[in-house]
Amino acid sequence: MTTGDLSQAIGTALPYLRRYARALTGSQSTGDNYAAATLEAILADRSTAAEASSPKAGLFKVFHGIWVSTGAPVVDESESAVAKAQARLSRLTTNSREALLLHSIEDFSLAEVAEIMQIERAEAEQLVILARQEMADAVTGRVLIIEDEAIIAMDLESIVSDLGHKVTGVARTRSAAVDLAASETPDLVLADIQLADNSSGIDAVNDILESLGDRPVIFITAFPERLLTGERPEPAFLISKPYSEEQVRSAVSQAMFFSSTETLRA
Repeated sequence: MTTGDLSQAIGTALPYLRRYARALTGSQSTGDNYAAATLEAILADRSTAAEASSPKAGLFKVFHGIWVSTGAPVVDESESAVAKAQARLSRLTTNSREALLLHSIEDFSLAEVAEIMQIERAEAEQLVILARQEMADAVTGRVLIIEDEAIIAMDLESIVSDLGHKVTGVARTRSAAVDLAASETPDLVLADIQLADNSSGIDAVNDILESLGDRPVIFITAFPERLLTGERPEPAFLISKPYSEEQVRSAVSQAMFFSSTETLRA
């Protein structure tokens, strides 16, 4: 692969590295700092990225090398939600959360996860299994679903309920979402971007957060790259349509566990 081809491929994968870094750190700025350091490392020595099974895997492999070399820190803040998250993180099996995100959210195969993390495939598989168990067992709560397509809403409700969470309601519009949130306070909001009557899931979430205070949010969209531009605050958890059940399960467990509260502001 030529330098130009590699650069183009890395540029295409960069928004997804930023999503991964954002989910790991709980902070857009901290995640972007890691992404920038990754690009600087590749500019200094492109061999790791160029020799990987794919440019995307190579990009994530360089990132992971930087991540583990710095002690895999999370955002340092004094807010109670973040403090609780840090305490929970300290109890997780080392590298399990990274493996779960790579496999379930970024859709890498177990072989690719092993390549990125420089471990054996069997270890990667075990880490994913452990992360699912540890994170699902750690936190349960109330989830508000904002989705205007009835079949998708039913599917999401089933997945969330199977994880042990209580679904407080399903809203199809911005106003209905705000009303449902006011009637029973959710611990997490799972929201589509485009709603019925052309209202916005982003606006609905911002209304809810303004009224109830910060809480974890997961957005679902058919066009994730449009929200991963770095031009405004981004959600920690962003699921692409069409989604898999495993992606939803992983994102819900991660969001509940980590209590990431940053979201989009129009």
